[in-house]
Amino acid sequence: MSPARQPPLVTGISPKEGAAWTKVTIRGENLGTGPADLIGLLICGHNCLLTAEWMSASKIVCRVGPAKDDKGEIIVTTKSGGLGTSTVSFKLLRPERISILDQSAVWVDEMNYYDMRTDRNKGISPLSLRPSNPLGIDIDKGKISQSDMEQTFPGMSGDFTSENFSATWYLIENHSSSSFEQLKFAASNLKKQATKKNEGSLAYVKGGLSTFFEAQDALAAIHQKLESDGTERVEGSMTQRLENILNRASDTADTLFQEVLGRKDKADSTRNALNVLQRFKFLFNLPLNIERNIQKGDYDVVINDYEKAKSLFGSTEVPVFKKVYAEVETRIGALRSLLLEKLLQTPSTLHDQKRYIRYLSDLHASGDPAWLCIYAQHKWILQLMQNCRDEFVSGQRVGVGALDLEGDTRPLALGRLGHTASLKRGGSLRTPRPSTWRFETPQQVQFVEKLSDVVIGQLPNFWKLWISYVNGSLFSETGEKSGQVEKSKKNARQRQNDFKKMIEELTNQLVKLIRGAVLPATLPQGELNLYGGWENKTELTGAWLTQIIHTVRGCHEALSAMEIPNDLLQVIQDLLLELRVHCLMVTLLYTTEDVKRLAEKEDWVVDNEGITSLPSQFEQCIVQMLQSLKEPLEIKAGEINVLQLDQVQDQAAELSVSIMKVFINCLEQLSTKTDDTDKSHSIAVDLSSLDRFTSAQEGLSPTSEQRLLIILSNCQYLERCTFLNLADHFEKHGFTGTEKITRVSVDTVRELDKKLFEAYIEKRADPIAGSLEPGIYAGYFDWRDCQTPTGVRNYLKEALVSIITVHAEVFTVSKDLVVRVLSKIVEIVADEMCRLMQCVSSFNRNGALQARLELCALRDAICTHLNSESNTSFKLALEALPQLHSGADKKLLEELLNKFKSSMQLQLACFQPSSIRPVKR
Repeated sequence: MSPARQPPLVTGISPKEGAAWTKVTIRGENLGTGPADLIGLLICGHNCLLTAEWMSASKIVCRVGPAKDDKGEIIVTTKSGGLGTSTVSFKLLRPERISILDQSAVWVDEMNYYDMRTDRNKGISPLSLRPSNPLGIDIDKGKISQSDMEQTFPGMSGDFTSENFSATWYLIENHSSSSFEQLKFAASNLKKQATKKNEGSLAYVKGGLSTFFEAQDALAAIHQKLESDGTERVEGSMTQRLENILNRASDTADTLFQEVLGRKDKADSTRNALNVLQRFKFLFNLPLNIERNIQKGDYDVVINDYEKAKSLFGSTEVPVFKKVYAEVETRIGALRSLLLEKLLQTPSTLHDQKRYIRYLSDLHASGDPAWLCIYAQHKWILQLMQNCRDEFVSGQRVGVGALDLEGDTRPLALGRLGHTASLKRGGSLRTPRPSTWRFETPQQVQFVEKLSDVVIGQLPNFWKLWISYVNGSLFSETGEKSGQVEKSKKNARQRQNDFKKMIEELTNQLVKLIRGAVLPATLPQGELNLYGGWENKTELTGAWLTQIIHTVRGCHEALSAMEIPNDLLQVIQDLLLELRVHCLMVTLLYTTEDVKRLAEKEDWVVDNEGITSLPSQFEQCIVQMLQSLKEPLEIKAGEINVLQLDQVQDQAAELSVSIMKVFINCLEQLSTKTDDTDKSHSIAVDLSSLDRFTSAQEGLSPTSEQRLLIILSNCQYLERCTFLNLADHFEKHGFTGTEKITRVSVDTVRELDKKLFEAYIEKRADPIAGSLEPGIYAGYFDWRDCQTPTGVRNYLKEALVSIITVHAEVFTVSKDLVVRVLSKIVEIVADEMCRLMQCVSSFNRNGALQARLELCALRDAICTHLNSESNTSFKLALEALPQLHSGADKKLLEELLNKFKSSMQLQLACFQPSSIRPVKR
């Protein structure tokens, strides 16, 4: 009957050679369907089925027996496939036999031990000694968790090598989905394995039966002989002869083997010594290994070896072991000192600090290495901060920082950079500079930045080291170290106040060093020598103070991010508050100086509204000042609004008012400024030109009267626009008291306006009014002896031309001033004419007509600039004249007035309302 499956085929064996009882792995095809299907396994002709373990249809594991053939094939026989074939062979190695008299050296292999660096707490698993599949069927791991199994079978185990082995647990765990037929098959496999073990023992007994029988016969013959000889010791008896023979054999053996036995004893002692060295070579080599590993920096290896040696030989009483272990302790003591020295070295990274603390803890170093490290870091950071200050104060550190103002987007107040170029209205306050222009950063600014770098670079690691010390994360979480963790936490709780004082000392040191560089007046006199010394350094402007505030804020934010308690950082908040106030005041003071220099930039070029660039420059100066204060006045988390402090409000308002007054004072100085090197020029311009004064005044210096008009125009613009715009800017940036600033500014500029207006009127109106009386009485004119009028006399025409000249001068500068100036001049002229008429004692008929003609001509010519005072003066003057009763006189008066207006039509056109605009006051 042919087999149902293909015959087995062996295609590989590993290893391919070896001595008897070598474990080999056989691979191939069709090697059986299970352990029961395997019925034969020959290697080199020896039956190895007893040691065979079927793994799968392609793998069998067994041990090679003591076959007769040195080399042969591997033949597998199965029920399903029959006798198999092999494409490979196995070579059996024969051990060399040593004669009883041959010398030999015995070397004992080093025992296998587990490296305690990695498997310190691990033992040898018994699973390596058990068959992987005792039932011989496919294993199907179930999905039931280990915890559920332990609850279901308390006190039992699924490990069949355990004393508490539970077969039910094992089946649920490994064969939960196996069918009943498979389990029956597994039970038959177990029975066959048990039968094979019993049969093997019985076969061993059967094979030695003949030897047992022979021994039994020999013992029975000896027993019978002894009984026949009796129990007495008789000379020549068999026992006596046997004893003599044995004694002679012993003497002969001693003689023959004395040298061999001597060598054997020596070999045994050597073997024992080598065995001791081999078994304990770890201890004997440990001092040298410790030294080598310390030099290489392998401290983990040293610590693990030390712990292993301590557990094995720490309490030994063997002298040689105690001597070697004492040397190990000496090396470990030196290592503790070395690690402590490295731990306290600065600078050092947080990773290295934690590593050294863990090493010292594992080596059971005395004291508290973690706290020693924290204390050393604290002192080192303090010294770093002080050294930073000493370097800058002593001048050893040369300023290397350069600030590119073109690239710096922070606004600076005017004049901070010392530029002198004039600023056009609407342009930038910062003078364009070459792209390579730089200037050196002040030493105080560099110092604060360097000091902040030191604090931000070192304090976080210092804080993290403390946190690790508090929560015990400096030590590895192993059972033997749990006591160290609890001890560390306990020590940290006891030293919390000490560490808090360290943080306070660091923050106070930081604040005092910055105060010494920026706010020395806030330090007590006794601390100036330690933290001051910056007297010879550059005085800081608002822009540099803003940069310092930015740096200190960044330092505070970095420390806050570490979750340091706010009460420990309050001193930095207090410093920031004072720096912000100081920056505000310094910026306002520097702006005052900038505004003083604005007078130098007045170019006297007016626009169509009669305004020069000076008010715009002033406004831009204030706006950029406020923009430069944006960062100092900004309210960050935990900060307060400095402008809400009463004292700061008052000081800021006073300085702001001072800035306004300084600028108004500049205007007053400009109005009285004289330039002896330039000649005064009268300005003749086309009144219809839109670019009146701008084009006409190029290269010319204005007269004193023109200066007064320009300043008056600027004063009106300040009151009308600039001060209102600045009030909006002040309020936008959070300033309080803007109403007071605006009110004082407006009052001051009005006082200046009044003063300058009176000065200009005095210069222009007095000559006109003074020329009237001499003109009237020129040529011995007498109102009582007057001829018939023929027209308006020349004195009045000259007065009108003078008024027209003033009109042209004012109109050229600002049309808004025309009505105001001419109204006042007309008022003065009308008042003078009224006085002159009232002083005349009497008029003849023609004199009265002449006087009325001239008064009416003057009044009608300047009627657009009459005010109530002027009208009153003309009314009183006319009332002082005799009335006209004759119709002929009235007709003549009208004809002469029309003749005058016709002849002076062109000159009087400037007084028409269409050529002026109402004043914007």
